[in-house]
Amino acid sequence: MEKIEFTPDLNEEPVDFFVVEQTMIAGVTYLLVTDKEDGDAEALILKDVSKDGEENSTYVIVSDEKELDAVARVFENMLDDITIEKDE
Repeated sequence: MEKIEFTPDLNEEPVDFFVVEQTMIAGVTYLLVTDKEDGDAEALILKDVSKDGEENSTYVIVSDEKELDAVARVFENMLDDITIEKDE
């Protein structure tokens, strides 16, 4: 499993995430990432908001409920052995 370093803000400490899966929907790249490589883990869906030609990718956490539900369903269909549960 690939590990990426996510820097939430320039003044914050970087956080390591493990990339579970990647997909592209309507030309937008999404990553399903977890905080642990194995077992039950906290998961986030990240959206690539990079501009063409940028050297580094810029991802934001998907927070829009409709977008989050739609992308989560895509990841669940891609990965038979996972269930994505939202924190309410």
